[in-house]
Amino acid sequence: MASPTSSETGKMKRRSFYMQDASRKALLRLRVNGEISEVATEGTKTLLEVLREDLGLTGTKHGCELGECGTCTVLMDGEPVLSCLVLGAEAEDVDIVTIEGLMQGGQPHPLQKAFADLGATQCGYCIPGFLLTAKALLDSNPHPSRDEIREALSGNLCRCTGYTKILEAVELAARNQEVV
Repeated sequence: MASPTSSETGKMKRRSFYMQDASRKALLRLRVNGEISEVATEGTKTLLEVLREDLGLTGTKHGCELGECGTCTVLMDGEPVLSCLVLGAEAEDVDIVTIEGLMQGGQPHPLQKAFADLGATQCGYCIPGFLLTAKALLDSNPHPSRDEIREALSGNLCRCTGYTKILEAVELAARNQEVV
């Protein structure tokens, strides 16, 4: 078995610290939406709670808090993760993108524009998770098939739509990326 890297060792030490004295606050240094933020927070707080309560980034939504709905999805180093299942301390030394960081140069991301143009939202509560998951998909696969989109978004639940417009919006954004 390979030895842990220094980054992994640091994360294990931080996790151990938080588990030993969860009532103590510690200073976290997080890189969120391209900006470094330092926040003093409890060791038991999830990344979701740190983002919303400590950093005021309320676009990431509370859903099931069990990792089953995808509503709290953020990107960590470009990969979608459920922020309700990650301790805030585990998010140090990674690039975090929330829905607030999705705009490009003050303009909506092509996915945001496609969702709006096609009416792929109803109440909108789940949409940040869908958008970030779809962004990760398009970053890794700019020309996904409908089945690949469906598979990538399968961890995100929506109680309002029938999903068809969401799938169509991702397809439209993929097509529009080619034109840009």
